Amino acid sequence: MPFYTRHALLTMVFALWGTPLHAAEPVSIDHALLQTMQETIRQQQLHLQQQAEQIRLHSQKLEALQQQVTTLQQTAPPIPVKAPVAATDKPAKPLIHKQLAAAVPPVVTSGNDRIRLAISGQLNRAMNVASDGVSTRIYHVDNDGSNSRFRLVGSAKINDDLSLGTRIEIAVAPDISTRVSQTSQVYGDYFNQRWAEVSLASKRFGKLSIGKGDTASNTTAEADLSKTSVVQYSQIYTMAGGMLFREKNGARALTRLKISDVFNNGDGLTRQSRLRYDSPGFYGFSLAGSLVAGQRSDIALYWGGEGYGFQGAGAFAVVNTKGTATYSTLPDARLLYDGSFSLLHKQTGLNVTVSGSLLERTAAGNRTNLYTKLGWIAHFTRLGSTAFGLDYTRTSNGYADGDRATSVGAAVVQAFEQYATELYVQYRVHALERSASLAPVSDINVGTVGVRVKF
Repeated sequence: MPFYTRHALLTMVFALWGTPLHAAEPVSIDHALLQTMQETIRQQQLHLQQQAEQIRLHSQKLEALQQQVTTLQQTAPPIPVKAPVAATDKPAKPLIHKQLAAAVPPVVTSGNDRIRLAISGQLNRAMNVASDGVSTRIYHVDNDGSNSRFRLVGSAKINDDLSLGTRIEIAVAPDISTRVSQTSQVYGDYFNQRWAEVSLASKRFGKLSIGKGDTASNTTAEADLSKTSVVQYSQIYTMAGGMLFREKNGARALTRLKISDVFNNGDGLTRQSRLRYDSPGFYGFSLAGSLVAGQRSDIALYWGGEGYGFQGAGAFAVVNTKGTATYSTLPDARLLYDGSFSLLHKQTGLNVTVSGSLLERTAAGNRTNLYTKLGWIAHFTRLGSTAFGLDYTRTSNGYADGDRATSVGAAVVQAFEQYATELYVQYRVHALERSASLAPVSDINVGTVGVRVKF
């Protein structure tokens, strides 16, 4: 009972009973005080009624919330227990928010509730302005260095060590940049089954994959930390590989020789149907090997790590081509050796990348390729990094004995990280020197502007 109420009651008691009990004198009553006490009691009763009503409303809300929690527990997947949050970490969101989010049905679900399904992909469109020594034209292309595609990745955890995986990936690239040329400006639709594999991964024993996908040697000539690889990396022909060289003399007619015929970084066996094994990582190193369709095989060593303010990545591979047509123009190919290394200074963003390959041939001189790039990753805005690259490449005996193909390129890539988008520009010169017995050709200059959006 509040203090002022107790005080009023005591005052009344003393007023009424202040006279001894044996006295017979009449008692005088303070009517003003009595009226005050009655009003006080009335207000207290009203206050208690209001409190009772508030308690009733809170009780109803608690019952409704309990019903929601019970429903969520029945429909939502189990919530993993996380380690306690450190004092310096950001406070976690309320648990009920996570339960509500988990209870919302996903837009895409798997037909088998035991397999988790993820959908992702990208669009990568560009415009080339190419000059072949006679004409300058605009070509709309899909960037074959990282073409437009979508993928379906399934995963299932068997136990604490083993997990099952599946991957289907399809390239959907109208007017692919390695096929568009002066004589085929609108090449048409390009579809390619990039991946179709099943894998079994073990934390202790490594990963085994069967089906179409990366061979062990794929990407071993393409280690690159410059953040410009969407438009500029060791396989320089991907941006305009279909463009035809033009004779330098006489009628200056177009030849049948494409940019992709004379430049090649020798990057392994690309993606093929194969059985591949990847070892667990050990101090940044991992080993991979594959048995590839056409009786071919390869083995590769990968490394990645960072320290002393640097980040590095590298790879090396040996490929047994078995004399098959590993490359359409080189059916006499034998062993292929390739490797690459990239080093980034994290504080300044300065980086360097090198790549090289040697393909042994029986009926002609060995094909060699050397690539080097200097880069700088800057942070001018909060939108994302701005990456610069300047590169040089040289391929010898790429198409015929005596061929010397060289290229110089400069590129800028602006990332918009919040939107998973990259805008890029590049300018590249392609030059080819041929033996005296073959007609000389003009350089091909290509300027590129494009955008890649990942989803």
